[in-house]
Amino acid sequence: MGTCWGDISENVRVEVPNTDCSLPTKVFWIAGIVKLAGYNALLRYEGFENDSGLDFWCNICGSDIHPVGWCAASGKPLVPPRTIQHKYTNWKAFLVKRLTGAKTLPPDFSQKVSESMQYPFKPCMRVEVVDKRHLCRTRVAVVESVIGGRLRLVYEESEDRTDDFWCHMHSPLIHHIGWSRSIGHRFKRSDITKKQDGHFDTPPHLFAKVKEVDQSGEWFKEGMKLEAIDPLNLSTICVATIRKVLADGFLMIGIDGSEAADGSDWFCYHATSPSIFPVGFCEINMIELTPPRGYTKLPFKWFDYLRETGSIAAPVKLFNKDVPNHGFRVGMKLEAVDLMEPRLICVATVTRIIHRLLRIHFDGWEEEYDQWVDCESPDLYPVGWCQLTGYQLQPPASQSSRESQSGSSKQKKKAKSQQYKGHKKKRKMPFGKKPVSLSSLPMTGGVRRSFSGGEELTPPPYRTLPAQTAPEAFPPPRTSREFNPSLKTVTTLQLKEELIDGEDYNFLQGASDQESNGSANFYIKQEP
Repeated sequence: MGTCWGDISENVRVEVPNTDCSLPTKVFWIAGIVKLAGYNALLRYEGFENDSGLDFWCNICGSDIHPVGWCAASGKPLVPPRTIQHKYTNWKAFLVKRLTGAKTLPPDFSQKVSESMQYPFKPCMRVEVVDKRHLCRTRVAVVESVIGGRLRLVYEESEDRTDDFWCHMHSPLIHHIGWSRSIGHRFKRSDITKKQDGHFDTPPHLFAKVKEVDQSGEWFKEGMKLEAIDPLNLSTICVATIRKVLADGFLMIGIDGSEAADGSDWFCYHATSPSIFPVGFCEINMIELTPPRGYTKLPFKWFDYLRETGSIAAPVKLFNKDVPNHGFRVGMKLEAVDLMEPRLICVATVTRIIHRLLRIHFDGWEEEYDQWVDCESPDLYPVGWCQLTGYQLQPPASQSSRESQSGSSKQKKKAKSQQYKGHKKKRKMPFGKKPVSLSSLPMTGGVRRSFSGGEELTPPPYRTLPAQTAPEAFPPPRTSREFNPSLKTVTTLQLKEELIDGEDYNFLQGASDQESNGSANFYIKQEP
């Protein structure tokens, strides 16, 4: 919804189910947005004025949220909440007064939501993806499922379909079949000699495009030094070396002091990647730079290190210096993928911003689990994304679960894994082999065992508004473009119908006081 969110903001009016009533059928009432938090909106029913007693949160992209006028077009009744039904004798006149000049959602909003959740990647498509056990190479994998644009990929040679890898469809870790050969990247050939029935290669145009670069002039060379986010420990930026220059701007990079002799832990970054930096980046921005393992001449100084190793620094001008006006601020909440367990999405907070680089902290966990992530990463989502797509959201860790996992991890100390899976110690709570719809999970708030063997807490049940009904109803405004004041009330409401002769109220498409970015807001406007 990023391109069609527009200027949805506070005071926008919508039609929503009325839970403060006692009718046997589902009825609706108009509410205004009090506050926005990601996809979620805090709503207040019209007529409550400054009373927040029945305010409620909901996902603005949910199926029960509609523009004003939807009830009339759909034949659904508008019913004032029971708590305030005594406040006015003429609810029709009240609505006309309150809604004249107000904004509502575009009439095609639900269609835009539906369209934004259609994804070009489909099950059985074949891709090349990083080998999570040997970062230096790629393997063929098949799309098993798609949730919210996130792909569960199963390596083609996995007979029991359990050897999988999660990533977003726009991740830089996946490519079209033949990509590795075209740029000179290592590739693990599959033992499967022919495609399995129904499997087919993903069209190349579906993958994220990288910026074209000119390698003919001054360019990166093998042996040049730089600073890079360690893909096996995303909380650190390390001293690194360019180990191989590939075609189309791709580079193989190794972390100094931690490399395997055969180069099996080299990893591929594009020259424009926001995860690599020129020498001195950390010092200038007051970030702790992780020196090579075993390096004893501390504090680390680049000048001394370059001289000792006989190396040169990669030219600053070759790095990506574009910084978009991303709008992130320290303290903002979001939902973020744990890139060390990429099937998990967790409650997180932005704790630091360096140009386009964000420090993501997972709520309830120690800072050692923080991750440096680019502001345009496809692994960051607004609050409410998991609820909207049906992906399981991991709640913040409680102190007891942290302590139990910390204790077990001390008994099972392992060397640094060469997989995109598993941090220094096991932590966030997996709920099975893949995220599932919230509606299909038994949310008991109890303790269950994960496949990693540790006892882990399930999230508390999601609170939902009780399905109540209301005593009386009257017809709603007509259509999403027209507000007709000649509304008839149900007789049992005993409301007087007071029509103002010669007045007509229409929904007109207009522009807000501030220029929007293209979405159509509809204003309720009085016309002579």
